[in-house]
Amino acid sequence: MERPVSEPGVGQVRLRVEACGICHTDAATVSGTYPGLTLPRVPGHEVVGRIEALGAGVSKWRIGQRVGVGLIAGEDGVCEPCRRGDIVNCHNPVVSGVTADGGYAELMIAEARAIASVPDELTSVDAAPLLCAGITTYNALRNAGLRGGDLVAVQGVGGLGHLGIQFARHMGFRTVAIGRGHEKDNLAKDLGAHIYIDTAVEDAAAVLQRMGGARAILAAATSGDAMGPLVSGLSARGKLIVVGVPQDPIQLNAFPLVFGGRSIYGSLTGTPIDAEDTLGFSVLENIRPMIETVPLEQAADAYARMMQGKARFRMVLVTNVAASNEA
Repeated sequence: MERPVSEPGVGQVRLRVEACGICHTDAATVSGTYPGLTLPRVPGHEVVGRIEALGAGVSKWRIGQRVGVGLIAGEDGVCEPCRRGDIVNCHNPVVSGVTADGGYAELMIAEARAIASVPDELTSVDAAPLLCAGITTYNALRNAGLRGGDLVAVQGVGGLGHLGIQFARHMGFRTVAIGRGHEKDNLAKDLGAHIYIDTAVEDAAAVLQRMGGARAILAAATSGDAMGPLVSGLSARGKLIVVGVPQDPIQLNAFPLVFGGRSIYGSLTGTPIDAEDTLGFSVLENIRPMIETVPLEQAADAYARMMQGKARFRMVLVTNVAASNEA
């Protein structure tokens, strides 16, 4: 649909969108089920574009600068998490594609405090998925208190997992990929996994225990039924870090949690400076998402392909301006 062009308000910028990744979280907007959502709303929270207008009070950013916007795109600054510096867990955040229009569009209004600079070494289509899937897996691993050489497993060789494997390997961890089906073996190892565990023929927790137990397991596949048993594959004080959000419950046996002091917790995205760290590390170690690009006009078809599990592994909408800039 066509909409009037909006001017950025105080502390805002208007972006000319070049690329926007399609994330499974977008389903909560498309289906109208995200808590507090008011329709109509433009989805999209993996957005890369160029600033074409500055609102009052914006001084750090400049016209023509290429920037990115992720899921958490602003904070209220007054709730307890914000006052303690934990803006990702703000009680009243600006959420791209939920409380504010997102990037399935040619233009987008964004809070200046929520944008991240995109390095010249990254194309817009490569940078877009790193602003959600990338920062989610990168932050989860780097904030887990791990050391180089630690045994780290990544459950799932998909939209999140294929990035998690690359980050784990390049952070210096002994990296194990967990998937289902022998056909993922070569891909997992190409991405950097030292070992691939095929859950169709092996018990992942048992294999990990034979290796000494994982210091951390990044649970990236959206299956609660598959996540719960992985706790038994952790070493003492090991951590199951949930970044994929399954619709089915995660069922846990308390014994391995109590005996061994193991833990399970979730990790959600990061701040704009965390996004810049993610992009910078990806440039440094040549980490890139595996993507399929689709013209913005075919957004509905691309979204359906993602929901059907046919994407390999991230779908990215590309506008005409992006095509001309990267030609």
